[in-house]
Amino acid sequence: MKYVLILCSSGSATMVVDENEFELTTNTVITITSGQIHYFRKKAAKGFILEFSFDFFCKDDNDLELIFHNSLFCHFAMNEVIPLTKNKIVEQELLKIEKEVKEKPYQYLLSIHSRIELILVEINRCKINLGDEIYKPDALFLKFLELVRGNFKKTQTVKQIAASLRTSESKLNELSKFHTGKTAQNVIYGLIASEAKRLLTYERLAVKEVAYELGFKDPFYFSNFFKKHTRQSPKSYREKAQT
Repeated sequence: MKYVLILCSSGSATMVVDENEFELTTNTVITITSGQIHYFRKKAAKGFILEFSFDFFCKDDNDLELIFHNSLFCHFAMNEVIPLTKNKIVEQELLKIEKEVKEKPYQYLLSIHSRIELILVEINRCKINLGDEIYKPDALFLKFLELVRGNFKKTQTVKQIAASLRTSESKLNELSKFHTGKTAQNVIYGLIASEAKRLLTYERLAVKEVAYELGFKDPFYFSNFFKKHTRQSPKSYREKAQT
């Protein structure tokens, strides 16, 4: 499960994220959450692409909340192009991360973790300076999202997931409605549909194989599920994605 941050230092680029198009220009950044379908449609830019995994960055609840603070990395189609008021700070930290990765000095992973923290804090400050309201998600809700994303093959009810997180079904529904306006079950359905798109697009799996990867015993039932939640069949979606 990788999180992606793209900084456009100069020039411009067109990015597609989950079928939505975004224009990156000089000194702007976009963040992409694990599982989101993304690619460049046009690119005439210079900049940086930073990738890090959930397991690498999220050592405690503070790290977890920072990833999703002010909707930086979100599972719910809330991507946006963010203009940077102090782009040099972010760019310098990305250059230092690049150097750490190449040279691997003593405790370089700790250094990289700290620099990612600084980058996310700076981007959050830019969002606040632009007038965004401060939004701080609940760590329990984020653990719920990642637990679902990490266990697609194992079909679990909301009650079972709540038990794994040592909370209640009603609490997960309360948090889901607060953060997304949806029930916990509908959040799960949305994540499954997004993963199905990823498998069809990136992994180029057959519909039957995608169904198996997502815990569906019957490919026909999976196809109906996909059509219900995306308004198109898996086959039609894959054909459009490959054009």
